[in-house]
Amino acid sequence: MSDNGWPADRIDTENAHSARIYDYVLGGKDYYPADKEAGDAMAREWPALPVHMRANRDFMNRAVRWLAEEAGMRQFLDIGTGIPTSPNLHEIAQAVAPESRVVYVDNDPIVLTLSQGLLASAPEGRTAYIEADFRDPAAILRAPELRATLDLSRPVALTVIAIVHFMLDADDAVGVVRRLLEPLPPGSHLAMSIGTAEFAPEEVGRVAREYAARDMPMRLRTRDEAHAFFAGLDLVEPGIVQVHKWHPDGSGEQGVRDEDIAMYGAVARKP
Repeated sequence: MSDNGWPADRIDTENAHSARIYDYVLGGKDYYPADKEAGDAMAREWPALPVHMRANRDFMNRAVRWLAEEAGMRQFLDIGTGIPTSPNLHEIAQAVAPESRVVYVDNDPIVLTLSQGLLASAPEGRTAYIEADFRDPAAILRAPELRATLDLSRPVALTVIAIVHFMLDADDAVGVVRRLLEPLPPGSHLAMSIGTAEFAPEEVGRVAREYAARDMPMRLRTRDEAHAFFAGLDLVEPGIVQVHKWHPDGSGEQGVRDEDIAMYGAVARKP
C-alpha cells in the first residue's frame, strides 16, 4: 500500500483506477483497497490476467530497446505513462544511449506525485514530465516541457502503450494518434499495444465488464481495427502480433499461451 502521502484533494481513494490496478496485479505497492478488490475480482474472472499484464510490460521494454538499438532513436514521447515501474522507459533507452531524451505524459495526479522516479535521467540525456490528457494532443505538443526537451526537427519515437482500449469510439483514438504523429519528421516511429478480445473473448469480456462496472469502459479492437493506427506507416516485422510474439528474447515468453494474451503490439516507421 502506498505511503507516499498523495494529496487527498486530488486522489480518489474510494474508487479503483486502471493504473493502480495494473500496479497491484504486477506486484507493485502504489494502490488502494479499491484497486486490490478490483484486481482480485478481475483475476478471478481471468486467471491469466497477471501473465497478460506482464507480457505487455515486457513488450514495452523490448520495443524501446529495439527503437534505441536498431532504429537509432534518441528521442521518445511516452503517452499514458502510468505509475513508474523500473525499468522505466528512459532507463531502457539510456542504457543503450545515455544521451536519449524522454518526455512522459499522463493526466493522473498519482503519476505526477511519483514523477521524480521518471526524471532521474542519465547526465548525458534529459527527461521531462507533462501532466496532460492524451485526448488533447494539441496541449501535449505545445507544452513547454516538450519543446525544451525534444527537437521536433529530428525523429521521435512515440510510444502509446496499453491506453487506447480505454478510449471509446467517441474519443477518436486513431485520430488522436495521427495528430500526435503529424508534426514528427520522417524517420519517427510509433510503438503501440492495443487491447483485444480475439483470443479469449469470454474471459476478456468478463474482465471488461468488471472495468465497466467501476466506470472504466473499454473498447477492445480486432487486428483489422488495430491496423488503422498504422495507416501510412511502414510496419516493422513481424507487423501487428500479440505482444509476446513481437521480437521475443526468451526472457518471459516461453510457455505463454496465445489465449493468455489480450494485447496486440507493433512498431512502425514514418516514411
